[in-house]
Amino acid sequence: MADIEEILPDTAVFVALIRNNQEEKKVLEYLDELEFLATTAGIEGYGHFVQKLDRANPRTYVGPGKIIEIINYVKDNNIGYIIFDDELTPSQMRNIEKDSGVRVVDRTGLILDIFAQRAQTAYAKTQVELAQYQYLLPRLTGMWTHLERQRGGINMRGPGESQLETDRRIVLDKIKRLKLQLEKIDRQMISQRGNRGSMKRVALVGYTNVGKSTLMNILAKSEVFAENKLFATLDTTVRKVVLDNKPFLLSDTVGFIRKLPTQLVESFKSTLDEVREADLLLHVADISHPEVEDQIEVVNKTLEDIGARDKKMIIIFNKIDSYQYEEYDEFSIDEKTVKNFTLDEYKDYCRNKYNCPCVFLSAKEKINIDEIKQILTRYINE
Repeated sequence: MADIEEILPDTAVFVALIRNNQEEKKVLEYLDELEFLATTAGIEGYGHFVQKLDRANPRTYVGPGKIIEIINYVKDNNIGYIIFDDELTPSQMRNIEKDSGVRVVDRTGLILDIFAQRAQTAYAKTQVELAQYQYLLPRLTGMWTHLERQRGGINMRGPGESQLETDRRIVLDKIKRLKLQLEKIDRQMISQRGNRGSMKRVALVGYTNVGKSTLMNILAKSEVFAENKLFATLDTTVRKVVLDNKPFLLSDTVGFIRKLPTQLVESFKSTLDEVREADLLLHVADISHPEVEDQIEVVNKTLEDIGARDKKMIIIFNKIDSYQYEEYDEFSIDEKTVKNFTLDEYKDYCRNKYNCPCVFLSAKEKINIDEIKQILTRYINE
């Protein structure tokens, strides 16, 4: 094994399983997203590993031969992390770390780490900290570091408690305190929402990194932080917008993602209340992304999970300036698919598929912004 000094701490390989009825191509695209997550966290990718298995190996997630292959590659290249696209059990994580000698991270842990890096306000930091402790609680067994060491003599662990019991109590107490803090802030935010009067509320929703904040800046003439990275926005931003002399409130919310950790959904309850209480949802999608339809489904499923799927909605297909299609060979034996659509053909396809208005624009290049403003004006005046 490489010496600890030789390991490159900010490098990683990515691992996923191809299960029944899954296409390898789609799993590889999921790994590309996982690598983008890692890049957002400051980690450089060094390779993907996939294996076809009906179910995860209870000890090492992948099979015995595949884990040996991964570990050998990690050692030979001094890789610092092995990152898995699913949530690992505590025992799987411990076993793989013990066998490999490097840090093991699952998808949930990686997303939580990104949220922790991105949190700016005290409220967002408290939400993320709660989610982290909820994730940590079942993973205390076997951890080589402890949250707090009790004072005492040699080998003294406190009055009849093991270190694990002590750590568990510390985490549970911390979770309780954080929940109380969030409840207090939530009550304040509910009061603030109640004081906004009778103005209609519009919420921007969508997969992460689809351009919601950029669109927010244009519509509200504001300067909400926007960046080409995942989860650039964590705190809900609310702005007053006036169109055709009619004011309404526009909110920009945290982006959704495939397998969004349940701990985060619970912790960000108040943030998501902006979505639940909105009169209209602007569902922003990245038309240039190869998995745009899957991303739309992920967002709709998340909206359903939080009780907001029945809201009035406009789907905004953003980034039309980056849309590309593959020329269709009419003599090919393959049928024409969505990826072979021209932009005009894709517009017709979407308007037939989705049971709501669809707008096609580029927030970055300010293309077709007047169209969304006109549609918004009609909705606000209803």
